[in-house]
Amino acid sequence: MAENKARLLQGNEAVVEGAIAAGLRFFAGYPITPSTEIAEQAAAKLPTVGGKFIQMEDEIASMAAVCGASLAGVKSMTATSGPGFSLKQENLGFAVKGEIPCVVVNVQRVGPSTGMPTSPAQGDVMQARWGSHGDHEIVALCPSSVEEAFRLTVEAFNIAEEYRTPVILLMDEVIGHLREKVVLPSKEELTIKHREKPSVPPEQYKPFAMDQGRIPGVPPLAAYGEGYRFHVTGLTHGEDGFPTNNPAIAEKQIKRINEKISSNRKALCKVERFFLNDAEVVVVAYGATARSARKAVKDAREQGIKAGLLRPITIWPFVEDALSEVKANLPKAVIVPEMNLGQLVLPVRRVMGDSVPVIQINKLAGQLIEPEEILSAIKEAV
Repeated sequence: MAENKARLLQGNEAVVEGAIAAGLRFFAGYPITPSTEIAEQAAAKLPTVGGKFIQMEDEIASMAAVCGASLAGVKSMTATSGPGFSLKQENLGFAVKGEIPCVVVNVQRVGPSTGMPTSPAQGDVMQARWGSHGDHEIVALCPSSVEEAFRLTVEAFNIAEEYRTPVILLMDEVIGHLREKVVLPSKEELTIKHREKPSVPPEQYKPFAMDQGRIPGVPPLAAYGEGYRFHVTGLTHGEDGFPTNNPAIAEKQIKRINEKISSNRKALCKVERFFLNDAEVVVVAYGATARSARKAVKDAREQGIKAGLLRPITIWPFVEDALSEVKANLPKAVIVPEMNLGQLVLPVRRVMGDSVPVIQINKLAGQLIEPEEILSAIKEAV
């Protein structure tokens, strides 16, 4: 990676640059539009830094390979789009249960099913949160520029390593294929985090211990091949990694893997605030749609309308605290534009309750929401 050098990059290319900068050394994937450029770039660049690229036979195997490589101590990633994201859910759940650090990139397209492979959408927001079964938390980040695709990929790896969890980078086709100028930072300018390794000898190591990590609820992770023999399973297990049907042990472990995320919401939840201090109408937008929302808010301000933008950078866990701050100011309305039938609007409505009207703007079939449409809704709300 060139250091401190301005590059004209596609969003998908920026993801690979960010991943390698963060320490990615293993990528397993399967070509699928509109994420294929990520696999192509990983195949070209990983061998130059001593990494490995494997094109697997399918999406299921890709996610399984990523889990295996991570357990061997290698920072690992895969990339896909809607149909492939569905296929990855079983092993994504395994990564949650086994507390396996990894990054999954989903460049969203129109669904359901095969849908419209080359058209943008934001229809996988709820699947990112609830796609795998059982009680679990998930972390999902959502870039709205090519530069942010680079930066949030680095952040995704840092979160995965620090909290022993899979992290989803929830892109869309617009950001994935958009080309923008990106100044790639030097290694010295980046903060790169690595998983905590065990400090106890192998005979004392418990891969799912409740009290051995520097972060409460996040146990150190050994690597296969380093002298630590340990068991990883999708079955409910105790601190030693072996299956258990003991209700007390099972409840403690399930709560721990949830609470290590939920109890760190303040550290994980990031937003951008734009003209919010005196906003009478607030737009909540993410991904490519936030670009239109920003323009609409600027235009509204130029016309004397006090509009503002709250942009969730972290989609999951949901940014409840930031939205509660908006609610406390009692704006005339909150507007939620999405390229779906209304997904993130659901937790927005839950937080707002009956205090503030919530207005939806929804477009499907690959149609972008234009600034003029959001501006029109802002004017109507005032």
